Amino acid sequence: MLDRAVHSLGEWLFGGSCFLCRGPARSGLLCVGCDADLPRLSGACCPRCALPAPSSMVCGRCLAKPPRFDATVAALAYAFPADALLHAFKFGGELALAPLLASLLAERVAATPPPDYLIPVPISAGRLRERGHNQALEIARRVSADTGIALAGQACTRSRETPPQTDLPWAERVTNVRGAFAAAGDWSGATIAVVDDVMTTGATLDEVAGALKRAGAARVINWIVARTLPPH
Repeated sequence: MLDRAVHSLGEWLFGGSCFLCRGPARSGLLCVGCDADLPRLSGACCPRCALPAPSSMVCGRCLAKPPRFDATVAALAYAFPADALLHAFKFGGELALAPLLASLLAERVAATPPPDYLIPVPISAGRLRERGHNQALEIARRVSADTGIALAGQACTRSRETPPQTDLPWAERVTNVRGAFAAAGDWSGATIAVVDDVMTTGATLDEVAGALKRAGAARVINWIVARTLPPH
């Protein structure tokens, strides 16, 4: 019912036209051409961090310093036009894009073993007031509806405010989020998929995984809409 209402809102806002090119969209929010232009990830990548890797082997970076999360699955590369969609959704308040982004992620993870729970990356109270929504939670809700996997929306919280990661150099992002998350409850033996919109350095997701594993989680995987790739 909620998804139909959001879809109807999208039709009203965008007039049945493609969100990106404003051409006719048969269904959803994208036309056939713009949907085909989405930079879907299908090549060989590291199973741990989802960066390109020969023969889909664990990359050297993850071997040298293993992250606390066990795997990452990403639907898209963070490149045009996916970046335009995610920016409009995250910062422009275009919540009608949530079902589209969630469907792309659900499509990508369909062939992977299902986790026990979905947990969105939490945002701070200040960021929530500023944006009016948690983009990870909006995506996770719809992925849960698409897949039937239970959503544990309050299982992880921000334990302190931090500056936005996007405002910091990559080298400072690890220390910025260190100790910024806390898990609520006992997750002993659980396999948890942490849902987020974009993964860049992985520092935030590593901290979330650490908090969940301290609470007993056996396995933590990242389900990401878009992965930032290194420049060619």
